[in-house]
Order: sequence, then structure tokens, then C-alpha cells
Amino acid sequence: MLGKQPEANTKLLRIILLALVFVGSTTTWAADSEGDGSFNPGEMINHHIKDSHVWEIAHGVEVHLPVILYTDDGLKFFSSADFYDEHHNPVSHEGFVMDHDHITATDGSLVIDFSITKNVLFLFLNSGLMLLIFFSVAWGYKKNAGKAPKGIQSFFEPIIIFVRDEIVKPNIGEKKYERYLPYLLTLFFFIWFGNLLGLLPGAANLTGNIAVTMVLAVGTFLLTNLSGNKHYWGHILNTPGVPFALKPIIVPVEIIGMFTKPISLMVRLFVAITAGHIVLLSLMSLTFIFHSYLVGIGTTIVVVVITFIEILVATIQAYV
Repeated sequence: MLGKQPEANTKLLRIILLALVFVGSTTTWAADSEGDGSFNPGEMINHHIKDSHVWEIAHGVEVHLPVILYTDDGLKFFSSADFYDEHHNPVSHEGFVMDHDHITATDGSLVIDFSITKNVLFLFLNSGLMLLIFFSVAWGYKKNAGKAPKGIQSFFEPIIIFVRDEIVKPNIGEKKYERYLPYLLTLFFFIWFGNLLGLLPGAANLTGNIAVTMVLAVGTFLLTNLSGNKHYWGHILNTPGVPFALKPIIVPVEIIGMFTKPISLMVRLFVAITAGHIVLLSLMSLTFIFHSYLVGIGTTIVVVVITFIEILVATIQAYV
């Protein structure tokens, strides 16, 4: 036991050092946003949490994403870099202008934006990461059938079993849980991976985008109500155990609850993830506001602690 204590302390020290490097790398891109030596924390925070046609990996390191527009003349393809001149000043391009990442036509004609924005890019990255991991897990399961799981399979298999046994089965039942298990596993890991990817330096605020959480909520709403059996609809339209005189009150409440539950989950995920990012970025901004190494050290320690809490929150939100 005594021999294992130094090894445990060494591992803890490594984790803390990695967290400090992570936070340090996160703050490197938060330089002067005005270009004149001044620092605008509000602009920096909005720049991080909002969607954009430009992916800023670090300060000064940008990837201009493709613009795809549907107009009266058909589809238009070009780079978002075409909206800026050599001095990074905004300009129009082919009759289109981009203002605060909103693209419109200079002549007022209809424009539908199908561009690959930062959130869309991370949506693809998140989906690709899930496919890569779970194809590997499935391949390992087939290869090691009847044996103890190894490698990446040994990490994800207990999580999959936990979701199946502790979330899906108790809520759906033994008879029909397998029908909905693939969707719920996909939902859980999509939200979890999206939450964790959003904590990386320069990453998109994917699950903190209400459009993304709305799609997840609408999908769950449709799946729940289209597959509801007579017992489900009977509970809503003719709530059992309720006196007849109270049913004119209870039934509308149950119907409203059909819509408020997915809306509340949609807003909960959006608010929890976005608020966490705002808190972290606000604390990081203190270093640049006060221009103090002492403040920088103090905020770094606090941010490291909150980052670990955010990792826990990312998992809890996926569970919820």
C-alpha cells in the first residue's frame, strides 16, 4: 500500500499538469479582439458560443468554411474567405454580403443558406467520431466473443450496459426496450461526445446551440407520440384514478405536458452547456482585463476546477 501511494500522487500530478496545459491552450486565442491592444470580453465570449462561417482554431489561425447558397439562380458555392479583403475587412461577393454571419443578397432576393458552418462541421466530426468508435467496439465484440473485452471495447461496453440496464429498461420495460435502445444509445453518446468536444480549445458550441437541441427534442417528441400505445394515450386523454369532475382540468394539463417536457429538455441542455462556457470564458478574461500574472494564476486554478465540473455536467446532461 505504501509503495502505491507515490505512484498515485504522480498520476494525480500528471492530471493536474495536463489540465493546466489545457486551460493555458484555451486562453492563448483570447488576445486583443479590437486589433489596437484592447480586449473585449463580451465579443470574445460571443465569438466562441455563436455559430460562424469561420472556424478559429487559435488566435490568428482560421479555417474559412465553404458557403453553399440556394438562390433564384440555383446553387452557389464559394469560400467564406471571399467575404473579406486582404486586410480582413468585410466586402460583398457575387451580389451577397455577410453581416454577423448572416448572408443576404444585396438586391434583396431570396437566399437560403446551406453553408458548412462551424457547428455543422463539428456535427460531422461528432458523428464521424461516433461511427469510428462504435464500429471499433462492434468489431472488438465480434472478435472477442466470449472473452473479456479489451481496449476501447472495455471502456465503452460498461457504459452501454449502464444505459441499457439503468436508463432504458426501467423506463420502457423488458419487452420492448430493444426496439428503442439504438436510438437512445445514439442520443446519449451524441450529446455526451458533443458536450465533451465543446470543452476543447477552439471547438464549436455544438450542444449549446438551441437549433441542435431543438432537433433532438423534436425527434424524441415524434418517436414518443407516434409509437405511443393505447395505455399511453389513455393516460393522457382519460387519466386513470382522477375524479371525473377534475378530468376537464387534468386532461389539458397532460396534453400541455406532452409539449413542455421536450421543450424543457431542449432548453435545459442548451442553457447548461452555454452557461458553462460563458462562466469559463468570463474567468479566463480576468487575466487579460487586469493584466496581472497573479490574477492569471488564480483564475487558472479556478478554471481547472470548473473544467472538471463541466466534464461531470457534460455526462449528467447526456444522462438527463
